[in-house]
Amino acid sequence: MSIDNIDLESRGPSVGLVETRFFTFATTPADALPLECGQKLSPVTLAYETYGTLSPEKDNAVLVVHALTGDAHVAGRHKPDDRKPGWWELMIGPDKPIDTNKYFVICSNCLGGCKGSTGPSSTNPATGKPYGLAFPVVTMGDMVQAQARLVEHLGIARLLSVIGGSMGGMQVLDWALRYPDRVASLIPIASTARLSAQGIAFDEVGRQAIMKDPNWNRGDYYAGQPPHAGLAIARMIAHITYLSQQSMREKFGRRLQGRAGYGYDFEVEFEVESYLRHQGDAFIKRFDANTYLYISKAVDYYDAAAAWGDGSLVQAFARLRPETRALVISFTSDWLFLTAQSKEIVKALQANAVHATFVEIPSDYGHDAFLLPNDQQENAIRSFLAATLRQVQTGGWHGPAQTGHEEKPGWHGGDVCRHENEAGKP
Repeated sequence: MSIDNIDLESRGPSVGLVETRFFTFATTPADALPLECGQKLSPVTLAYETYGTLSPEKDNAVLVVHALTGDAHVAGRHKPDDRKPGWWELMIGPDKPIDTNKYFVICSNCLGGCKGSTGPSSTNPATGKPYGLAFPVVTMGDMVQAQARLVEHLGIARLLSVIGGSMGGMQVLDWALRYPDRVASLIPIASTARLSAQGIAFDEVGRQAIMKDPNWNRGDYYAGQPPHAGLAIARMIAHITYLSQQSMREKFGRRLQGRAGYGYDFEVEFEVESYLRHQGDAFIKRFDANTYLYISKAVDYYDAAAAWGDGSLVQAFARLRPETRALVISFTSDWLFLTAQSKEIVKALQANAVHATFVEIPSDYGHDAFLLPNDQQENAIRSFLAATLRQVQTGGWHGPAQTGHEEKPGWHGGDVCRHENEAGKP
């Protein structure tokens, strides 16, 4: 099974035609977005899409956070003749697990992205040219701060849930830790509280492929030929980590591509070679090489325990309110973000008496399984969101949610990037 051959019509109705919108903030130096690297960014634009209707009480908003190479277009189509719908079409829509008859769904392209949000390919107001490597290094926390500005702009004081897979799951955790009063529930899927050394290693190989491309030119390639060869190789490397050994064996085996025997040359011979080259060639048409460098580095940097718990994930999750709910999902064949890493999150949540549900789903499809049809995942998310909405609507969350940076500086960006614990440590 692959994302491309899913029968989406059988999964339920679509949200239909949708529009990407743009929110620009931090337009003055005084309102610049403070970044964890110590720099500030101004102005900042986020591309975003919304689906469904925000309730009068504004208590049904669900933020969906994309993975490494995703974007704001998570459901529906921009034009009737679009070949593909949004990247999680099977999950979002009327009567689907994230039901747009019940929930107001938001998805934005992350800070540092190349699909409408401010990133290294955006125009640097100081030079009138693309930022390139002049763009500041951003983190998961910076991405979450930018999303918080968007959520505030939409008039939402508390999110019913934040949902994301892979890199998106890291931001889900950071949302709950950075704004514990603003998140009623969290759903990290096929994710981790910190990337393993093996994961960092794969990211570095991908970055080196880009930076060794002679067209990269230290990131200053926008007026010339982009480093397409390096970016394609980076995508090929990453895509291998998204699949499982069993799925690759079933999909390709050792079958040859369009030939009866070995050619004893270095042309494409095996089906898996052809597939990976296709993935690389398709990727360079929609993604920016510098963006890949920046976002993959942000993934490497993320460490929830170090950022919020002085090295302890249990201490980090002590920040969460007791009413917070969590659904943590992993897949048996995911060798990039292991089930053991999801269990570490669950144990830390449970150590703080947070209502945490853990679901390990049998699957042969590897890390990408969260993007594919799976009844167990769909049912778990459907029932979890419904239960969370009932909890919120019946007063399970006590006290009003604060709004505006005057009341809670960390929500609007303020003067700090992180709250401090009692010991004064971030």
